[in-house]
Amino acid sequence: MSSTYTSNDLVNAIAAASKNLSARKDEVNRLNVFPVPDGDTGTNMSLTLESVVASLAKLPIGASAAEIRKAITTGALMGARGNSGVITSQILRGLCEGSNGFDAVSAESIESALAKAQDVAFHAVRKPVEGTILTVLKDSAAAAKYARKKKMSADEALSHVVEQAYASVQRTPELLPVLKENGVVDSGGYGLAILIDGFVAALTGKEGPLVDELAFARDAAPKVEIEQINDWEGSEFTYCNEFLVDSDVLDKAEALDFLATMGDCELCVGEAPKFKVHVHSNTPDKVLAYFLERGQISEVFIHNMKLQSEERTEKLEAEQHAERKPLGFVAVAAGQGNAKILESLGVDVVVSGGQTMNPSTKDLLDAAAKVNADAVIFLPNNKNIIMAAQSACELSDVPAGVVPTKSVPQAFAAMFGVDGEASLEDNVEAMTEAFADVKTGEVTTAIKDSKDAEGNAIADGDVIGIADGAIHAVGHSVSDVVMGLLEHMEADDCDTCTLLAGEDLSDEDFQALQERIEQAYEDLEIDAHRGDQPLYPIVFSVE
Repeated sequence: MSSTYTSNDLVNAIAAASKNLSARKDEVNRLNVFPVPDGDTGTNMSLTLESVVASLAKLPIGASAAEIRKAITTGALMGARGNSGVITSQILRGLCEGSNGFDAVSAESIESALAKAQDVAFHAVRKPVEGTILTVLKDSAAAAKYARKKKMSADEALSHVVEQAYASVQRTPELLPVLKENGVVDSGGYGLAILIDGFVAALTGKEGPLVDELAFARDAAPKVEIEQINDWEGSEFTYCNEFLVDSDVLDKAEALDFLATMGDCELCVGEAPKFKVHVHSNTPDKVLAYFLERGQISEVFIHNMKLQSEERTEKLEAEQHAERKPLGFVAVAAGQGNAKILESLGVDVVVSGGQTMNPSTKDLLDAAAKVNADAVIFLPNNKNIIMAAQSACELSDVPAGVVPTKSVPQAFAAMFGVDGEASLEDNVEAMTEAFADVKTGEVTTAIKDSKDAEGNAIADGDVIGIADGAIHAVGHSVSDVVMGLLEHMEADDCDTCTLLAGEDLSDEDFQALQERIEQAYEDLEIDAHRGDQPLYPIVFSVE
């Protein structure tokens, strides 16, 4: 059976997979011991996927399947970073080539795509090593073949591939001694499993990726244990060299033979006139000179892997020695300004999100896992995120609670209610009481015709003011709507007004608004900040 996923579904799934990998890149980096322990596998794979997403974003709405495949392969090649990134680019190229000719996603098309990905990736690597990303790819392709033989549906085949990808990751230490010695699974293989998982979850409409620490508890794919690796294994080569080559005369076979004399982890992929080159070497000058004689080079990156490893070691040691706190905090907010304010008030991790982008339970759990504390409190800052935060509490590995804030200003007030000596339960109660009197107003633009709380007409494009979930002010300027909303919220009876400027509100307009409020409410203390939240030029509170 086949599934009728549209091209847009596939593109969105790729973007979701990229986001998933980016969120977990640090986990992948920590596993990185092969071929060199420079701790950048997750970063490089993530950057490669981000380049793919950027390439896809340039396509017009309704782009053909051929255009999408070209955008993926071009974006992957141009953005490939590091050994793992270049191999990932070849996997993506193979997936695109193998899916060509299929009109729908099916067990047959999945098998074809992964089989071609395996072929292309293995041919790109001169000396394939078992227990790496290539092994996980091979096992994933075998899973797809099995699914086709068993006549599974497309969704069943995809889920089976995810299961076997994670199971393959678990076997990598048995195939590569250096992994077993250090007590880790292969970083590139784990990154590929995360990538596949994120893509499948988004495509099939699952709540989120299966991942190891949540619902993914199958015997076939046990939890991936993350260990810190913080030593340089004394690689023979110091510099990671990667760059693009534009050439009509470059012979890839000859180029690879040359690169083998310069170092290891040599790769030369792509087709005339565009190639991607990667090699670990001690003589970057000689590497560059060879390719300069045969074409033009660009996007040159030369990294000192020994220094990368030392920086990684310092970071990991700092994390290891960081004092564990009795209580940590995770908050949701949109805008860098809001995040900085929350962090200054004691929030440990700020999850990007809000009205238009609600983070999942998994996103909140991932954030909580980064907090070095015996207990965690979630501040959702949006009524639509409270339930996800409550679910995160139930699944958290440490005791957790929710302070049900519905806005960022409420979170500000809640953080002033923290008592470092009190229990988790007492802090949840105290913080909830601390924001109880905070009334929040939000100003945005209507996207359709509607009516306000009093039944008055609202036209598409009007500036609207929202309080307590209802529209109570309508106008043609942000300033007028803020003033109307302040009147509705009885600002005369309040002492303090906190103003947060959105990313689209200029400093001049923000200053003018402050002055207008001060003139109208002489006894109201104004606390103004740039929150830089999207879509809402002003978010404010009075109390």
